Amino acid sequence: MNAQKEKSYGLPILMMILLFGMISFVTNLAAPMGVVVKGQFQASNFLGMLGNFANFAAYACMGIPAGMLLRKTGYKRTALIAIVVGFVGVGIQFLSGVIGSFGVYLSGAFVAGFSMCMLNTVVNPMLNTLGGGGNKGNQLIQVGGTFNSFMGTLVPVLVGMLVGEVTKDTAITDVNPVMFIALGIFTLVGIVLTFVDIPEPHIAKATNVSVSSKYSAWSFRHFVLGAVGIFVYVGVEVGIPGTLNLYLTESIEKGGIGLLPALAGSVAATYWFLMLVGRFVGASIGGKVSSKMMLTVSSSVGLVLVTVSIILSPSTTVSMPVFQSTVTGISFGMAQVPVNAFCLVLVGLCTSVMWGGIFNLAVEGLGKYVTAASGIFMMMVCGGGILPLIQNKIADMFGFLTSYWVIFAGLAYLLYYAVIGSKNVNKNIPVE
Repeated sequence: MNAQKEKSYGLPILMMILLFGMISFVTNLAAPMGVVVKGQFQASNFLGMLGNFANFAAYACMGIPAGMLLRKTGYKRTALIAIVVGFVGVGIQFLSGVIGSFGVYLSGAFVAGFSMCMLNTVVNPMLNTLGGGGNKGNQLIQVGGTFNSFMGTLVPVLVGMLVGEVTKDTAITDVNPVMFIALGIFTLVGIVLTFVDIPEPHIAKATNVSVSSKYSAWSFRHFVLGAVGIFVYVGVEVGIPGTLNLYLTESIEKGGIGLLPALAGSVAATYWFLMLVGRFVGASIGGKVSSKMMLTVSSSVGLVLVTVSIILSPSTTVSMPVFQSTVTGISFGMAQVPVNAFCLVLVGLCTSVMWGGIFNLAVEGLGKYVTAASGIFMMMVCGGGILPLIQNKIADMFGFLTSYWVIFAGLAYLLYYAVIGSKNVNKNIPVE
């Protein structure tokens, strides 16, 4: 890609990065909302994560249709449709607070999930394509992921600041300002995107895919294993801070730590902040370090940190830097937290570069099958709802720290994919 072409693609790249942030802001609202739901409806950990499950379950329903919509209407129209759907989804969640209905809240989370799925279907192949694929494509996805993590860092801090101490009076309406921010983001980006020209380089190629072809994205072993990797990865990424937030806010009598939601949200937000740091580093070195090496190192270190967090006693504490949120504002300071919580927060540095690495490795060599592969990937993002739900069921039965063996198993699979499963053994399949 020459300098002139890179310059002409600058504004579309910026729009894709902004959409990447939208995805994180709305998606990461579901996990801290679990604390609010537990307070308002006296729900279990399992039920507290149902909003998160509803959000990601939408991916299972919309993943393949989103890919088909992308091929038919293009990047820009798919993104605009997704923005409208997202506005409706957040609006329904706001309405659930007004009428005090858990069922309406779940339906809103589900509708919002449709939007996030469509946006993900657009953003990832677009950034990968505009970066020219390979290491540069991965580097551009890491840049988008950096802004994604920044938005993800803000959400639990804002929710913790607004909720304060969980009581019988805690309600969804307490976090209305966050809902308004989400609605504002959708409105702003929707207006800007309407007037921006988005190149459609892969849509033209996608028309060359014959409906009668005996091959598809599923014909590539490394893609199939990568799709499973996306399912596992999103479950790991969401499960670590989501369950950590519940663990820290739960009372000591019920196996938790008993921290105020504001502090617990700040600890969880530090996980997302470290993802931001990791993605910034990943974007900086992405053009020089292969996706395979990134995924191998990050999953290996993550395995060590999760193992240590499970083994160590929560009675041992450590002072860690966090964003401290109070009713008067947000500051940066030190807080005493269990050492196992600190180790789990550090895993954010590892998960930060995994998405781009898995996506890049899995679509390498797919050619005209990339857009279809992107839709399948989005379907597999439902792992972000399923694995945390399984993890929190285990937490209800055996305790929070025991539930992190689910995370350990997920990281072990990702290490396997990086070392063995990512090799393209189907190079004989025509892709032009």
